Amino acid sequence: MKTSPRLRLRPDVLSRDLLASVVVFLVAVPLCVGIAVASGVPAELGLVTGIVGGLLVGALPGSAFQVSGPAAGLTVLVYEAVTSHGTGVLGILVLTTGLLQILLGVVGFGRWFRAISTAVVHGMLAGIGLVLIGSQLYALAGAEAHGNGLANLAGLPELLTRSVSGAPALSSCAIGAGSIAVLVLWKRLPGRLPRLLPGPLVAVGLATVAVAVLDLPVATIEVRGLVDSLDLTGPDDIGLLADPSLLGVVLAFTLIASAESLFSAAAVDRMHDGPRTHYNKELVAQGAGNALCGLVGALPMTAVIVRSAANVQAGARTKMSRILHGVWLLLFAALFPAVLGLIPVAALAGVLVHAGAKLVPVKMFGTLWREHRGEAVVLATTGLAIIATDMFMGVLVGIGAAVLKTAWETSAVRLDVGERDGRTTVALSGNATFLRLPLILDTLEALPKDRPVEVDLSRLRHLDHACRTALDAWTAQNDAGLRDPGGMPDPEPRETALVAAARGGGTADGRRGTTS
Repeated sequence: MKTSPRLRLRPDVLSRDLLASVVVFLVAVPLCVGIAVASGVPAELGLVTGIVGGLLVGALPGSAFQVSGPAAGLTVLVYEAVTSHGTGVLGILVLTTGLLQILLGVVGFGRWFRAISTAVVHGMLAGIGLVLIGSQLYALAGAEAHGNGLANLAGLPELLTRSVSGAPALSSCAIGAGSIAVLVLWKRLPGRLPRLLPGPLVAVGLATVAVAVLDLPVATIEVRGLVDSLDLTGPDDIGLLADPSLLGVVLAFTLIASAESLFSAAAVDRMHDGPRTHYNKELVAQGAGNALCGLVGALPMTAVIVRSAANVQAGARTKMSRILHGVWLLLFAALFPAVLGLIPVAALAGVLVHAGAKLVPVKMFGTLWREHRGEAVVLATTGLAIIATDMFMGVLVGIGAAVLKTAWETSAVRLDVGERDGRTTVALSGNATFLRLPLILDTLEALPKDRPVEVDLSRLRHLDHACRTALDAWTAQNDAGLRDPGGMPDPEPRETALVAAARGGGTADGRRGTTS
C-alpha cells in the first residue's frame, strides 16, 4: 500500500480513504465515549479528543496512517487525577503535557522513546489493563469502584455477592456480559460482516436496543451537550501546577502518551509499505493535539493502535482518511448528541473490560518466561507496581528494574582457578562490577590459605572502582595472613599478586606484586 503524490488526486484513492474513515469513525465512537465515562468526565469530552485527533493531528506530518484519540492506557491516570483534584484540573494537565511533547519533539527527543524497554511498555499496558478491568467490573455491575487498583481487586468478592442481589444489578451485569460475549464472538463469525462492522459498535448497539426494548433498569450515559461540557483553561489555572503531585501526573501523562504513540507508530509502519513515521514530527503533532485538548478541557490523546490498525486494514491510502474520521465525529457530536443518552453504561464497561484484557500480554509473557526470563520479570514487576502504587511510580519501578537487569547481565564475570609454580592462579574475564563482588570475593575467600595467590585482571574488559578497591583490600588481608598465619613471623613472605590492568576501565596498575 504505497502512496505517492499522484495517488492523492485519484478518485479511487479518495474513495478508499472515505470508506476507511467511516470504518475508523464507527470504531472510535464507542471507545471515545466509553473511555470518557470510565475517566470520570462527561462523555462528550471523549468525542472532543477524537475530533482534535482527526482534524488537527491527522493533518500534521509524522505518521500518515495512525489515528489519534482518547486511549484506554491513560484512563486510570485521568480518573485518579480528576477524583483527587476535580475535573477543573484536567485542562492544565493536558495542556502542559502537550507543550512538553512539542518541546521534546523539537529538540529531537522523539527517537529516544524507542530506547524504552519493550518489557516496561508491555508491563505498563498490563498494569493499566488489570486496573482498568478492576474498575470497570464495578461499572458493569452498576456499583461504585473503591478507588485504587488494590482496593478494587480486593473488593471483587463483595461485588460478586452484590451483583446477584437485585434486578438492577442483574440487568446491568447481563448487559455488560452480553457486550463482552459479542466482542469475543463477533470476529469469529464467517463472511464479510465482521470486517465491515466493528465489534464495539455492534456490542453497544445491541445493548442499547435490548435496554430500550426490554425496558431494563440499567443506567445510561448522562448527556450535557458538547459546548456545555467544555471547560476552557485560563491563566489562573497555571497556579495549580504548584502542587508537586500534579507535576508527577504531567510527567506520567507525557511519558505514557508519548511512548504509546511512538510504539503504535512503529507497529503501524509494519502494516503497510507507505511512508515511514518521522518520530520527532509525530511527537510534535501529538503535542499540538494535547495542547488544544488541554485548552478546551478535554481528555489527553495518544495514537491508538486499534483505530490505526482499522484504518490500515480498511484500505486507507493517505492521511485524508483520519481527517475525515474527525469530520464524522464532529457531525455526530453536533447533530446527534441525544443518541449518547441511550447508551447503557454497562455496555461501555463491557467494551472497556474487553479492551483492558487485550492490554494484558498473556502469550508474550509465556514466551518471555521461556526464552528471556529477565524480561518477563521486568514486565511483571512493572505491572504489579502499577497496581500496588500508581501509574507514574509503577513505570519508574519498571524502568529501574530494566536498568538493573541490564546492568546484571552486562556485568557477567568469569573466574578460572588453577595452579602454576606453587601458586594458586585466579584469572578474571568479562566485566567486574560491584554487582558481581559477592561472587568474586566468595571465590577468593574459598582459596587455600597456605599458598600465594595470583589474580590475573588482564582479560577483563572493565573493572569498576568498587571491585578494584575490594580486590586491593582482599590482597592486603591475604598477604597479612600469609606472613603471619599463626601469630609468628614467616621467614619467607609470600605475597598476593594482582596482574595487569583491565582493558576499558579500572585502576589496576599493570605490574606484578602486592598492591598493599
